[in-house]
Amino acid sequence: MSGTTTSEHERSPKKRRFSFRKPSTRAFMDEARKIEGYSYADRMHGYFYGRWPYLYIGVGTGEHRLTKLLLPVFAFFLGRAHRPAQEGNRTAAEQSGPQPSGTEEGPLEPNAAREVVESLGKPMREMIADGYHGKVVRFDAARQLVTLNKDISVKCPEQVIPYPRARDIIMRNPDHIVALDCPCRSVRDNPCKPVDVCLVVGEPFASFIVEHIPDRARRITQDKAAEILREESERGHVHHAFFKDAMLERFYAICNCCSCCCGALQAYDHGTPLLAPSGYVSQISADDCIACETCVEACQFGAISMVDGNGSGEGWAVVDYELCMGCGVCASHCEWEAAALVRDPAKGDPLEIHELIAQSEPEQSARS
Repeated sequence: MSGTTTSEHERSPKKRRFSFRKPSTRAFMDEARKIEGYSYADRMHGYFYGRWPYLYIGVGTGEHRLTKLLLPVFAFFLGRAHRPAQEGNRTAAEQSGPQPSGTEEGPLEPNAAREVVESLGKPMREMIADGYHGKVVRFDAARQLVTLNKDISVKCPEQVIPYPRARDIIMRNPDHIVALDCPCRSVRDNPCKPVDVCLVVGEPFASFIVEHIPDRARRITQDKAAEILREESERGHVHHAFFKDAMLERFYAICNCCSCCCGALQAYDHGTPLLAPSGYVSQISADDCIACETCVEACQFGAISMVDGNGSGEGWAVVDYELCMGCGVCASHCEWEAAALVRDPAKGDPLEIHELIAQSEPEQSARS
């Protein structure tokens, strides 16, 4: 009897703590403890985000069945924490803002998540973007990020990543890359295909994802990562380098986004400023444009439209520079080479990792 009891006593702690003892989890937590100001709550946030991305993104996009239960709760407490003190005389219902459509028995309406996010107000949406954001990158710049051959540590200038948090690019084992089933596409009823196009780059992120979600992630080579980027570019999808405070305050993945599936693109469209332009804008030559409208259909940001300059019906495409994010999809899909990307300082500086490394090396040498 006593032998059996001892055996059970020895085994039970291992069962209870198994998921928190994976090597990748220890590596993630060890790295997190080195970051000044990175709290226990941040570590748990990062663990939850990396461990259950489909639940996290599904609730955020309003596609998960738990959205109706969880999102109003988040909205209520986050909204109360960030509303001005003078609103204290409003009722709880007024302070929490619009509630999602649907009843306890009925389904969540498609725009319910958007309603709750919009109810948080501009300050809250900006706070979310401060810690979770993507930088639009051209194909060549995205390819650079998945073909590095050495560890790097670069703090991006604010002109490149215009947010107060999560601006570092720290690559440990940059050739460790995982192709993950895109959480945004995976939670949709009729997603764009293929779905395994999210690229998690470097450690400890790559090992964490493949160890915790082995059925939806696989290790790939750098050449395969570049191939996925090329194929997604040909499909007209936008490359984003994503940074997140909970993911060790740094870059961790490249997503290949479409406006029909991507939660970040849809949140951006609804007023959450979590996407930064590439540093370029598209210019279309009226002389070379044949008015085929290929670029209008390809633009994921709705930045291109047709005009009829002289009333003759022979129009051309024009770019709304306020909406253009400089992704280059229009230029790569124009067979007539009428569209091209040009630098625009008003859109910030590009994230071109080779150039950032070259700029940082003299600074690091001076400090040492």
